Amino acid sequence: MHITGEGHPESPQRYTSVIEELTCNGLMKKENSVLAQEAPLSAILRCHPQTYIDLVKAECRYHQQLKLPPGKGYLSTGDVKICSDSYAIALLAAGAGLIAVDAVMQKKSKTAFCVIRPPGHHATSTQGMGFCLFNNVAIAARYAQAIYKAKKVLIADWDVHHGNGTQEIFFSDPSVFYFSTHQEGIYPGSGKREEIGAGTIHNAPLKGGPGSRISVLKVYEEELFAAMEIFKPDLILLSAGFDAHKDDPIGGMDLITEDFVALTRSIKKIADKYCDGRIVSLLEGGYNLEALRASASAHVKELSMI
Repeated sequence: MHITGEGHPESPQRYTSVIEELTCNGLMKKENSVLAQEAPLSAILRCHPQTYIDLVKAECRYHQQLKLPPGKGYLSTGDVKICSDSYAIALLAAGAGLIAVDAVMQKKSKTAFCVIRPPGHHATSTQGMGFCLFNNVAIAARYAQAIYKAKKVLIADWDVHHGNGTQEIFFSDPSVFYFSTHQEGIYPGSGKREEIGAGTIHNAPLKGGPGSRISVLKVYEEELFAAMEIFKPDLILLSAGFDAHKDDPIGGMDLITEDFVALTRSIKKIADKYCDGRIVSLLEGGYNLEALRASASAHVKELSMI
Protein backbone atom coordinates (compact mmCIF):
# COMPACT_ATOMS: atom_id res chain seq x y z
CA MET A 1 0.00 0.00 0.00
CA HIS A 2 3.08 2.27 0.08
CA ILE A 3 2.93 3.04 -3.64
CA THR A 4 6.08 4.47 -5.18
CA GLY A 5 5.11 4.42 -8.85
CA GLU A 6 6.00 2.41 -11.92
CA GLY A 7 9.70 1.72 -12.32
CA HIS A 8 10.67 2.78 -8.82
CA PRO A 9 13.16 0.29 -7.32
CA GLU A 10 11.57 0.35 -3.84
CA SER A 11 8.39 -1.31 -5.06
CA PRO A 12 5.58 -3.29 -3.41
CA GLN A 13 6.88 -6.34 -5.29
CA ARG A 14 9.88 -6.38 -2.95
CA TYR A 15 7.55 -7.25 -0.09
CA THR A 16 5.40 -9.77 -1.93
CA SER A 17 8.36 -11.57 -3.48
CA VAL A 18 10.04 -12.12 -0.10
CA ILE A 19 6.79 -13.28 1.48
CA GLU A 20 6.20 -15.72 -1.39
CA GLU A 21 9.71 -17.14 -1.16
CA LEU A 22 9.60 -17.59 2.61
CA THR A 23 6.21 -19.27 2.33
CA CYS A 24 7.33 -21.60 -0.47
CA ASN A 25 10.38 -22.64 1.54
CA GLY A 26 8.36 -23.38 4.66
CA LEU A 27 9.98 -20.55 6.58
CA MET A 28 6.80 -18.56 7.13
CA LYS A 29 4.20 -20.65 8.88
CA LYS A 30 1.14 -19.56 10.81
CA GLU A 31 2.67 -20.56 14.12
CA ASN A 32 5.85 -18.51 13.69
CA SER A 33 4.65 -15.37 11.88
CA VAL A 34 2.60 -12.38 12.92
CA LEU A 35 1.26 -9.28 11.20
CA ALA A 36 2.72 -5.98 12.29
CA GLN A 37 0.82 -3.40 14.29
CA GLU A 38 1.41 0.34 14.07
CA ALA A 39 4.16 1.58 16.33
CA PRO A 40 2.79 3.89 19.03
CA LEU A 41 3.74 7.54 18.88
CA SER A 42 5.83 7.13 22.05
CA ALA A 43 8.12 4.68 20.24
CA ILE A 44 8.60 6.93 17.21
CA LEU A 45 9.30 9.93 19.45
CA ARG A 46 12.36 8.22 20.90
CA CYS A 47 14.07 8.79 17.53
CA HIS A 48 12.09 11.48 15.71
CA PRO A 49 10.68 14.79 17.03
CA GLN A 50 6.97 15.55 16.90
CA THR A 51 7.53 18.22 14.24
CA TYR A 52 8.96 15.69 11.79
CA ILE A 53 6.26 13.10 12.54
CA ASP A 54 3.59 15.75 11.96
CA LEU A 55 5.23 16.71 8.67
CA VAL A 56 5.14 13.14 7.32
CA LYS A 57 1.54 12.71 8.41
CA ALA A 58 0.43 16.04 6.95
CA GLU A 59 2.16 15.54 3.61
CA CYS A 60 0.61 12.10 3.15
CA ARG A 61 -2.80 13.58 4.00
CA TYR A 62 -2.18 16.42 1.56
CA HIS A 63 -1.44 13.86 -1.13
CA GLN A 64 -4.84 12.31 -0.43
CA GLN A 65 -6.63 15.67 -0.47
CA LEU A 66 -5.13 16.56 -3.84
CA LYS A 67 -6.11 13.12 -5.15
CA LEU A 68 -2.71 12.73 -6.76
CA PRO A 69 -2.14 9.45 -8.60
CA PRO A 70 -0.13 6.95 -6.53
CA GLY A 71 3.60 7.34 -7.00
CA LYS A 72 3.48 11.04 -7.95
CA GLY A 73 4.22 12.56 -4.56
CA TYR A 74 7.52 13.20 -2.79
CA LEU A 75 8.26 13.91 0.84
CA SER A 76 9.52 17.49 1.08
CA THR A 77 12.63 16.58 3.12
CA GLY A 78 14.24 14.30 0.56
CA ASP A 79 14.12 11.61 -2.08
CA VAL A 80 11.21 9.57 -0.72
CA LYS A 81 8.14 8.76 -2.77
CA ILE A 82 4.92 8.93 -0.75
CA CYS A 83 1.23 8.29 -1.25
CA SER A 84 -1.79 8.78 0.98
CA ASP A 85 -1.11 5.52 2.85
CA SER A 86 2.64 5.95 3.34
CA TYR A 87 2.44 7.38 6.87
CA ALA A 88 0.33 4.47 8.14
CA ILE A 89 2.52 1.91 6.38
CA ALA A 90 5.69 3.48 7.82
CA LEU A 91 4.16 3.11 11.29
CA LEU A 92 3.54 -0.57 10.53
CA ALA A 93 7.14 -1.04 9.38
CA ALA A 94 8.42 0.48 12.61
CA GLY A 95 5.88 -1.51 14.61
CA ALA A 96 7.14 -4.79 13.19
CA GLY A 97 10.50 -4.16 14.83
CA LEU A 98 8.84 -3.68 18.21
CA ILE A 99 6.96 -6.97 17.93
CA ALA A 100 10.21 -8.69 16.97
CA VAL A 101 12.04 -7.19 19.95
CA ASP A 102 9.21 -8.39 22.21
CA ALA A 103 9.58 -11.91 20.82
CA VAL A 104 13.32 -12.23 21.44
CA MET A 105 13.44 -10.35 24.73
CA GLN A 106 10.53 -12.38 26.12
CA LYS A 107 12.30 -15.56 24.94
CA LYS A 108 9.50 -16.59 22.62
CA SER A 109 12.11 -16.90 19.89
CA LYS A 110 15.87 -16.57 19.62
CA THR A 111 15.64 -14.63 16.36
CA ALA A 112 13.15 -12.69 14.27
CA PHE A 113 13.06 -11.26 10.74
CA CYS A 114 10.89 -8.29 9.76
CA VAL A 115 9.64 -8.27 6.17
CA ILE A 116 8.98 -4.55 5.91
CA ARG A 117 8.98 -1.55 3.63
CA PRO A 118 9.68 1.31 3.44
CA PRO A 119 13.24 0.73 4.67
CA GLY A 120 14.63 2.96 7.40
CA HIS A 121 18.37 3.35 7.83
CA HIS A 122 18.69 6.59 5.81
CA ALA A 123 16.06 8.40 7.87
CA THR A 124 17.76 10.84 10.24
CA SER A 125 15.98 12.18 13.29
CA THR A 126 14.48 15.06 11.29
CA GLN A 127 14.76 14.07 7.62
CA GLY A 128 13.30 11.32 5.50
CA MET A 129 15.55 10.40 2.59
CA GLY A 130 16.80 7.48 0.51
CA PHE A 131 13.36 5.77 0.31
CA CYS A 132 13.11 5.93 4.15
CA LEU A 133 10.49 7.67 6.32
CA PHE A 134 11.13 6.46 9.90
CA ASN A 135 14.29 4.74 11.09
CA ASN A 136 12.94 1.29 11.88
CA VAL A 137 16.09 -0.21 13.36
CA ALA A 138 16.79 2.84 15.54
CA ILE A 139 13.23 2.80 16.87
CA ALA A 140 13.62 -0.89 17.70
CA ALA A 141 16.89 -0.23 19.54
CA ARG A 142 15.42 2.57 21.66
CA TYR A 143 12.39 0.39 22.40
CA ALA A 144 14.61 -2.44 23.65
CA GLN A 145 16.43 0.00 25.90
CA ALA A 146 13.28 1.64 27.25
CA ILE A 147 11.10 -1.42 27.74
CA TYR A 148 13.62 -4.20 28.41
CA LYS A 149 16.49 -2.17 29.85
CA ALA A 150 18.96 -3.41 27.26
CA LYS A 151 22.22 -1.71 28.21
CA LYS A 152 24.20 -2.32 25.03
CA VAL A 153 22.71 -2.79 21.57
CA LEU A 154 24.68 -3.67 18.44
CA ILE A 155 23.26 -2.54 15.09
CA ALA A 156 25.07 -4.28 12.22
CA ASP A 157 24.32 -2.95 8.75
CA TRP A 158 25.47 -4.78 5.60
CA ASP A 159 23.35 -2.79 3.14
CA VAL A 160 25.41 -1.55 0.18
CA HIS A 161 24.63 2.02 1.27
CA HIS A 162 25.75 3.60 4.52
CA GLY A 163 23.00 4.04 7.11
CA ASN A 164 23.58 7.73 7.67
CA GLY A 165 20.35 8.11 9.60
CA THR A 166 21.17 5.37 12.08
CA GLN A 167 24.63 6.84 12.57
CA GLU A 168 23.20 10.32 13.16
CA ILE A 169 20.70 9.15 15.75
CA PHE A 170 23.30 7.25 17.81
CA PHE A 171 26.42 9.29 17.03
CA SER A 172 26.97 10.48 20.60
CA ASP A 173 25.48 7.45 22.37
CA PRO A 174 27.99 4.89 23.71
CA SER A 175 25.18 2.43 24.56
CA VAL A 176 24.50 1.65 20.87
CA PHE A 177 27.26 0.33 18.61
CA TYR A 178 26.67 1.00 14.92
CA PHE A 179 28.76 -1.19 12.58
CA SER A 180 28.49 -0.70 8.83
CA THR A 181 30.07 -2.18 5.74
CA HIS A 182 29.12 -0.28 2.59
CA GLN A 183 30.37 0.68 -0.85
CA GLU A 184 32.41 3.86 -0.70
CA GLY A 185 31.70 6.80 -2.97
CA ILE A 186 27.98 6.17 -3.48
CA TYR A 187 24.79 7.49 -1.89
CA PRO A 188 24.55 9.06 0.67
CA GLY A 189 28.28 9.89 0.80
CA SER A 190 28.72 9.37 4.54
CA GLY A 191 30.32 6.51 6.46
CA LYS A 192 34.02 7.33 6.46
CA ARG A 193 36.44 5.53 8.76
CA GLU A 194 37.08 8.67 10.80
CA GLU A 195 33.39 9.02 11.70
CA ILE A 196 33.52 7.29 15.10
CA GLY A 197 31.12 9.27 17.28
CA ALA A 198 31.43 8.27 20.93
CA GLY A 199 33.75 5.45 19.91
CA THR A 200 30.85 3.17 19.05
CA ILE A 201 30.53 4.04 15.36
CA HIS A 202 32.55 1.67 13.18
CA ASN A 203 32.44 2.29 9.44
CA ALA A 204 34.11 0.08 6.86
CA PRO A 205 33.75 1.76 3.45
CA LEU A 206 34.82 -0.70 0.75
CA LYS A 207 35.54 -0.50 -2.94
CA GLY A 208 32.93 -2.08 -5.17
CA GLY A 209 33.57 -4.43 -8.04
CA PRO A 210 35.22 -7.86 -8.22
CA GLY A 211 36.43 -9.17 -4.89
CA SER A 212 34.36 -6.80 -2.77
CA ARG A 213 32.51 -9.79 -1.31
CA ILE A 214 35.76 -11.06 0.21
CA SER A 215 36.36 -7.67 1.80
CA VAL A 216 32.92 -7.63 3.41
CA LEU A 217 33.29 -11.12 4.86
CA LYS A 218 36.76 -10.31 6.19
CA VAL A 219 35.57 -7.15 7.93
CA TYR A 220 32.83 -9.06 9.72
CA GLU A 221 35.11 -11.91 10.77
CA GLU A 222 37.90 -9.64 11.96
CA GLU A 223 36.78 -6.11 12.79
CA LEU A 224 33.30 -6.84 14.14
CA PHE A 225 34.45 -9.76 16.27
CA ALA A 226 37.26 -7.68 17.76
CA ALA A 227 34.95 -4.74 18.51
CA MET A 228 32.38 -6.96 20.19
CA GLU A 229 34.97 -8.48 22.50
CA ILE A 230 35.04 -5.06 24.10
CA PHE A 231 31.43 -3.93 23.63
CA LYS A 232 29.61 -7.19 24.55
CA PRO A 233 26.04 -6.49 23.34
CA ASP A 234 22.82 -7.47 25.12
CA LEU A 235 20.91 -7.52 21.84
CA ILE A 236 21.81 -7.52 18.15
CA LEU A 237 19.76 -5.74 15.51
CA LEU A 238 20.48 -6.15 11.79
CA SER A 239 19.88 -3.67 9.02
CA ALA A 240 19.62 -6.47 6.49
CA GLY A 241 19.96 -4.87 3.09
CA PHE A 242 20.54 -7.24 0.18
CA ASP A 243 21.55 -4.64 -2.40
CA ALA A 244 25.23 -5.60 -2.04
CA HIS A 245 24.30 -8.63 -4.16
CA LYS A 246 26.12 -8.83 -7.49
CA ASP A 247 22.87 -8.66 -9.45
CA ASP A 248 21.45 -5.59 -7.72
CA PRO A 249 20.77 -2.69 -10.11
CA ILE A 250 21.69 0.02 -7.60
CA GLY A 251 24.78 -1.35 -5.85
CA GLY A 252 28.19 -2.14 -7.25
CA MET A 253 29.43 -4.93 -5.00
CA ASP A 254 29.63 -8.61 -5.87
CA LEU A 255 28.19 -10.59 -2.97
CA ILE A 256 26.38 -13.80 -3.81
CA THR A 257 23.47 -15.37 -1.95
CA GLU A 258 25.71 -17.69 0.06
CA ASP A 259 27.64 -14.69 1.41
CA PHE A 260 24.57 -13.48 3.27
CA VAL A 261 24.43 -16.90 4.91
CA ALA A 262 28.05 -16.49 5.99
CA LEU A 263 27.37 -12.99 7.33
CA THR A 264 24.34 -14.28 9.24
CA ARG A 265 26.47 -17.06 10.69
CA SER A 266 29.05 -14.52 11.86
CA ILE A 267 26.34 -12.49 13.61
CA LYS A 268 24.96 -15.64 15.24
CA LYS A 269 28.38 -16.47 16.69
CA ILE A 270 28.50 -13.08 18.37
CA ALA A 271 24.89 -13.36 19.56
CA ASP A 272 25.47 -16.83 21.02
CA LYS A 273 28.57 -15.61 22.85
CA TYR A 274 27.23 -12.38 24.33
CA CYS A 275 23.43 -12.13 24.28
CA ASP A 276 21.87 -15.59 24.44
CA GLY A 277 21.42 -15.68 20.66
CA ARG A 278 19.07 -12.69 20.51
CA ILE A 279 18.91 -11.25 16.96
CA VAL A 280 16.28 -9.08 15.31
CA SER A 281 16.76 -8.56 11.58
CA LEU A 282 14.95 -5.84 9.64
CA LEU A 283 14.79 -5.67 5.86
CA GLU A 284 16.47 -2.64 4.30
CA GLY A 285 17.54 -2.51 0.62
CA GLY A 286 17.62 -5.07 -2.18
CA TYR A 287 16.17 -4.19 -5.57
CA ASN A 288 16.70 -7.16 -7.87
CA LEU A 289 13.65 -9.24 -6.99
CA GLU A 290 15.20 -12.63 -7.70
CA ALA A 291 18.37 -11.82 -5.77
CA LEU A 292 16.34 -10.30 -2.94
CA ARG A 293 14.02 -13.25 -2.49
CA ALA A 294 16.85 -15.79 -2.64
CA SER A 295 19.12 -13.86 -0.27
CA ALA A 296 16.39 -13.03 2.24
CA SER A 297 15.22 -16.63 2.30
CA ALA A 298 18.75 -17.94 2.81
CA HIS A 299 19.26 -15.39 5.59
CA VAL A 300 16.06 -16.41 7.39
CA LYS A 301 16.86 -20.11 7.02
CA GLU A 302 20.23 -19.56 8.71
CA LEU A 303 18.65 -17.39 11.42
CA SER A 304 16.17 -20.19 12.11
CA MET A 305 18.82 -22.87 12.60
CA ILE A 306 19.71 -23.53 16.22
